[in-house]
Amino acid sequence: MQVNLREYAQQDLEHLCKQGMHPVLARILAARDVRHEDELGGGLDQLIPPKQLLGIQEMAQMLADAIVAQEKILIIGDYDCDGATATAVAVKALRRMGAQVDFLVPNRFQYGYGLSPEIVEFAQQFHPKWIVTVDNGIASISGVEKANELGIKVLITDHHLPAQALPQAAAIVNPNQHGCTFPSKNLAGVGVIFYVMMMLRGELRDRGLYQQDTQPNLSDLLDLVALGTVADLVKLDRNNRILVEHGLARMRSGKACAGIRALFQIAARDIRYANSQDLGFSIGPRINAAGRLEDISLGIMCLLAEHMPEALLLAQRLNDINQQRKSIEQEIKFSAETLLEGQDIQQRSSICLFDADWHHGVIGIVASRIKEAFHRPVIVFAPDEQDLLRGSGRSIPNLHLRDALDAVSKMDSDLMIKFGGHAMAAGLSIRPEKFERFCILFEQVVSSLVTPSDLQKTMLVDGSLADEKLDWPLAELLEQQVWGQGFPAPIFCDEFAIKQQKIVGEKHLKLSLQLQSEGQQILDGIYFFQQEFLPEQVKLLYQVQTNRFNDRKNIQLQILHVMGA
Repeated sequence: MQVNLREYAQQDLEHLCKQGMHPVLARILAARDVRHEDELGGGLDQLIPPKQLLGIQEMAQMLADAIVAQEKILIIGDYDCDGATATAVAVKALRRMGAQVDFLVPNRFQYGYGLSPEIVEFAQQFHPKWIVTVDNGIASISGVEKANELGIKVLITDHHLPAQALPQAAAIVNPNQHGCTFPSKNLAGVGVIFYVMMMLRGELRDRGLYQQDTQPNLSDLLDLVALGTVADLVKLDRNNRILVEHGLARMRSGKACAGIRALFQIAARDIRYANSQDLGFSIGPRINAAGRLEDISLGIMCLLAEHMPEALLLAQRLNDINQQRKSIEQEIKFSAETLLEGQDIQQRSSICLFDADWHHGVIGIVASRIKEAFHRPVIVFAPDEQDLLRGSGRSIPNLHLRDALDAVSKMDSDLMIKFGGHAMAAGLSIRPEKFERFCILFEQVVSSLVTPSDLQKTMLVDGSLADEKLDWPLAELLEQQVWGQGFPAPIFCDEFAIKQQKIVGEKHLKLSLQLQSEGQQILDGIYFFQQEFLPEQVKLLYQVQTNRFNDRKNIQLQILHVMGA
């Protein structure tokens, strides 16, 4: 692995310091191209205006007509955390605005992803006049055709990349659709539907149904928007950081919905100090687990719960499913590593794996783990209920995974039954007998698109803290920033003397570390999934965390890598 120091302009650092920013934070932000404190976030009035989204005005008018006529609206979501939060935002907002609304999310084991013809037929039992998709639909050409045949109008809200042909929906809102000039292409599905709800409220206000002081308050849905945005790993550009920061502020002030409060409680996280890492690593995975193993409706019902007793029961159920997910994931990961033993991965540009006993609900996580270990694009396959192989892929920087799959499809148009996704994550379905051919063509495409340096893992670090006073205020300041995809949390590099070390939980290394600096500061450290003791003198890459337990506070360093190991 190659370690590089993040670069920054000295004048940007000095400018941020002059604004009163802590020098360490100023250095970190200058290295992320922040030149002014205002760029970190801002008020909700700093959000990009909804009207800049192509199709949003027409969609708002249609939804307003449906509300006035009391026509039934059915929300059809996706089975991940983004889809769950987007569904919850749509249902809550529409109900507040007087709509007749219900929701349906395809069970991934019965219907697969998106607005399929089968799910449209199933949706008829709800007698909808309108279907509104959230976090899906941009590729649902046949599903929209079926809805049109049945006299159901479809409104698509999505953020996934479109193909050349679009569904014949009544209206589409997607910042990534062709011709949309919305400046931020990074909205999550929950962000898109939140924007649509803002536009709808404005349309109803223009029609005289609300005054400025009587209109529904949509800002109290920002806790849901923040959760879905962070969990979906979309890039945290300024617009997304504003959404997340305001959502986190609601959580910290005790104003989160019952479901999110319950999930924090079950996860043993203190919501008064909620941060983006909590959303990405504690809360989001518990909702995602329901969609992976059972039914995402459990997560949606938790987020829609009005009272804590109900929310806590659902949160506990989600926690139990997540524990089950971890167990299955570990089994598949061990099996995958066994398949890779003896293979010369360094001579390949990609990794494709399949086993008939794997559970397709967790293969995406396994693909992510293998990608982290080998720094190669990885696609893991498992059988589904239609006797097909479902693949879930994760990529590396400089390889756009969906574009790579598109290139494969051009080489053999009969190879993939369907595919879709993003630059860093994508999914596909193939017939079992096509697996070997897919592996060959995918390797050819990836090899043509990457360079040897692309396949070498590089970690960018933010320098040393040896000359700084690493105290509680600094640790808390660092942790409370909105970090995430495209705006990563800082990683530091320093030399330490190890004073004590022991194995905890049978698989983690607990450390007492002396920072090799003038102050010789002693700090706690944790190195997850490390069971071998380290040398007495080490150079470590680490992140700074805060710990609160029984009114006691301490700083903890999470070890990411041992230099030279």
